[in-house]
Amino acid sequence: MSKSIIIFGFHSIQAQLESNPECLLKIYTLDNRHDKRLNIITTQLNQLGFNTFPTSKQQLNKLTKNQVHQGIAAEILLPTLPNQDGLMSHISKLEKTALILILDSIQDPRNLGACLRSANAAGVDCVIINKDGSAPISALVHKTSAGALNQLKIFSVTNLARTIKALKENNIWVIGLDGSTETSLYQVDLTTPSAIIMGSEGSGLRSLTKKSCDQLAMIPMQGNIESLNVSVATGIALFEASRQRLN
Repeated sequence: MSKSIIIFGFHSIQAQLESNPECLLKIYTLDNRHDKRLNIITTQLNQLGFNTFPTSKQQLNKLTKNQVHQGIAAEILLPTLPNQDGLMSHISKLEKTALILILDSIQDPRNLGACLRSANAAGVDCVIINKDGSAPISALVHKTSAGALNQLKIFSVTNLARTIKALKENNIWVIGLDGSTETSLYQVDLTTPSAIIMGSEGSGLRSLTKKSCDQLAMIPMQGNIESLNVSVATGIALFEASRQRLN
């Protein structure tokens, strides 16, 4: 069943307006703010047939749970994410070499949003998240993704190991990022149809996920830290795939 969330800030509202305006349900604006920036987006909303509701700062703070809202917030409808059947249908229609990002139990909404932002920037064909272990799509995910959430094909699956098996049956090479292996990511051929899996913030890839991969790879590091933030590692992995495909 579809649900609604409150998003906030000029960038989030503008991104929603440009990509999925049909999901906008209600727009709230700060009742005592009348500067040029707010007037521009309010005029744009009104021209498209959206009414805005002047709201007190106290009410906006309550709606946004005291986040920095810049004097504007909106209730939006979140479409239900398609499942594995939808994923396989999507993959069957891809005409180019597939690049897929799989996020295994990313629990911090800011990390999830940042991973989605990198995925969009790197040109991935779709993103797969596990339904029960992942942070839900929320206002923070929406804001951190900087509009990427509205541009990506995202699928939510109940059994990640089963999904990985289905991808492999469709000739997609599955690479898991894991710091304990000796194979460098830069030694992996990412020019073929590929799915890159990133594990959770604390424990990385789950054991069954790791066993399901065709190959494990790590990001070489020279400093004295043991691991990278998952969103940073995601960006590195995806842009390495992008770099290889441009050569």
